[in-house]
Amino acid sequence: MALIEIDRLSFTYPKERKKALDNISLTIEEGAFWVLIGASGSGKSTLARHLKRELTPFGKTDGEVRYDGKPLKALDARTAATEIGFVLQNPENQTVTDKVWHELAFGLESIGLSTPVIRRRVAEMASFFGIQAWFEKDVHTLSGGQLQMLNLASVMVMQPRVLILDEPTSQLDPIAAADFLETVRRINRALSVTVVLTEHRLEEVFPMADRVAALEDGRILQCDSPRNIAKTFAVGGGRHPMFAGFPAAARIYAGAGGTGDCPLTVREGSKWLKDRCTGASAEKPAESSDCREISRQEPPAVRLRDIWFRYDKKGRDILKGISLDIHSGQIACLLGGNGVGKSTALGAIAGLHRPYRGKLELFGKSITKYDSEELYHGVIGMLPQDPQLLFVKDTVREDLAEAADNARLTEVVCKMGLEGLLERHPYDLSGGEQQKAAFAKVLMRSPGIILLDEPTKGLDAHFKNAFAAILKQLAQAGTTILMATHDLEFAAAYADTCLLFFNGTVVSQDAPAPFFAGNNFYTTAANRIARRVFPDAVTCEEVSHRCQARENPCG
Repeated sequence: MALIEIDRLSFTYPKERKKALDNISLTIEEGAFWVLIGASGSGKSTLARHLKRELTPFGKTDGEVRYDGKPLKALDARTAATEIGFVLQNPENQTVTDKVWHELAFGLESIGLSTPVIRRRVAEMASFFGIQAWFEKDVHTLSGGQLQMLNLASVMVMQPRVLILDEPTSQLDPIAAADFLETVRRINRALSVTVVLTEHRLEEVFPMADRVAALEDGRILQCDSPRNIAKTFAVGGGRHPMFAGFPAAARIYAGAGGTGDCPLTVREGSKWLKDRCTGASAEKPAESSDCREISRQEPPAVRLRDIWFRYDKKGRDILKGISLDIHSGQIACLLGGNGVGKSTALGAIAGLHRPYRGKLELFGKSITKYDSEELYHGVIGMLPQDPQLLFVKDTVREDLAEAADNARLTEVVCKMGLEGLLERHPYDLSGGEQQKAAFAKVLMRSPGIILLDEPTKGLDAHFKNAFAAILKQLAQAGTTILMATHDLEFAAAYADTCLLFFNGTVVSQDAPAPFFAGNNFYTTAANRIARRVFPDAVTCEEVSHRCQARENPCG
């Protein structure tokens, strides 16, 4: 039975001519698991928000969304609040209370349930989600993964029939993201809750789906089962830009000229690759090359020696004796779980946090010797995890113009592909578009060191490649790039050096191939697929190339 019917839905944002949604029609059956995919700005988030009446964006709407046979706009307030749940991209934007237990109870209190019912439901949800150990904690002390799990639990305690999630794993580390998505799968399978999820990170979620809808320029490009979608996009080597975000198994299959059923998971991809390369022995992995021993004549662009930092005088240490060197022109990626100190380290390098012990130098000069004007006009530029922190004007054009002259604005806008967004309010942009606009604002002042905190979250795979090209161009010109990221594939493909953070310090640093080839979980799906055949291959392109080279040694 159809639970959600989208009938010729079109939508246009204020002051825009182009439709964000253009004649969308979909029928979503009760208990189904749907995934919406597409480039940044393709309409995924806009469509998802049209399924939750209270979050519908302001603008001109044509067509209709029906829920359980009734127009969505005609639902009574209680049904709309309880039966349709929504989990936002940024977990911090959805919490409203100070304690975990109160966050779970808040929605139930708001609809007037009795205390015994509230206690029973809260206890049930805390048990299902494994929240007992941090049930009485302050919300602000939770890790990103815990916070997003709390948001999901707070929605599920209302016992919804529909669960809508807008890029819910974009700010989670790979392990936390996998745990979160597995919980969503359990909810769908065990409770028959209908799931509609938008996502750019498709490795885990794509095989879970019953149906995938691919959006392009506000229209449905294709709607089918995951395997059929993957095989269609894989034709001809997977040239469509959207295919770059598909699961690694499908991309290796396409790149190696695969035939037969298209694999979707690591297990299927590993079996397909071993069958393809049957009879061949595994290659010897590359030797580790410790990047910290690189010898350079000039001083490092960033040098940390025994850095210690805590937010409160009597609080716990967040940074614990960090030492590292990043040289001019390098792209360095800081990797690790949520809450291990990556963002704090970037804040210290940016001068936002003052360590109580240790030495921090930028271009051979102590950070304490820079005044603010010099530090933030040509030395350091930082893109925070929340790009909205950089927006202070009513349009993207005004925000960028605040940072530099018109000539520089024109250059950066062209480089970042922002021509069509200049007159939009920054808060009306999709998550990926906000990232692009915020990074453009960082570039306006031409900093020598660029610090990026989760810069690829919300970006589609096609723009990630364009973004990487921009970073490479900057690095070749001598700019130093230091980024904290959960995007292992991006780090494997484009970093010069990778650093693993754990418990407030750097525990490992190496070039991408030996760094990822030595890990089980902090590695790429491509490496997990290929490690028994090509142990040090860490990108899909590399695996596909080696597979073809083995089949055609003289080609």
